[in-house]
Amino acid sequence: MTTEHNLSPNAVDDAQQASIYDLIGGAAKLRELVDRFYDLMDLEPQFAVIRALHPTTLDGSRDKFYWFLSGWSGGPDLYIERFGHPRLRARHLPYAIASPERDQWLRCMALAMQDVGMQEWLQERLLTSFFQTADWMRNKADPQPAQ
Repeated sequence: MTTEHNLSPNAVDDAQQASIYDLIGGAAKLRELVDRFYDLMDLEPQFAVIRALHPTTLDGSRDKFYWFLSGWSGGPDLYIERFGHPRLRARHLPYAIASPERDQWLRCMALAMQDVGMQEWLQERLLTSFFQTADWMRNKADPQPAQ
């Protein structure tokens, strides 16, 4: 497995200057990641809780997430061109999100990144950012453990 530590100094400098969008592999690879994420959510029982928060068909969710990640990662601002500022927290407030939903979303994304063959160092970098955002989206108290 290639990690950032195994790259030459020039490759590390190039990676630090490149956008996340470019590091992911551009539009086609980003679309592959988003599609795998939603395929997993739709097919795997372990993601049933977050799947239930989505519409019956995931086509619109796939497109919106792809458009959002494109701009977020340094590519074309496809989401903003269509809808304006993402206002992520406000758009997610209608959905009850606690730590279990956050963690399920992150597991689904981690698996999708692995499945599309993303380099481990890039997976780690993205998961750090995704965790911060997903944690900020929490809007309900965590369930209390059974006694």
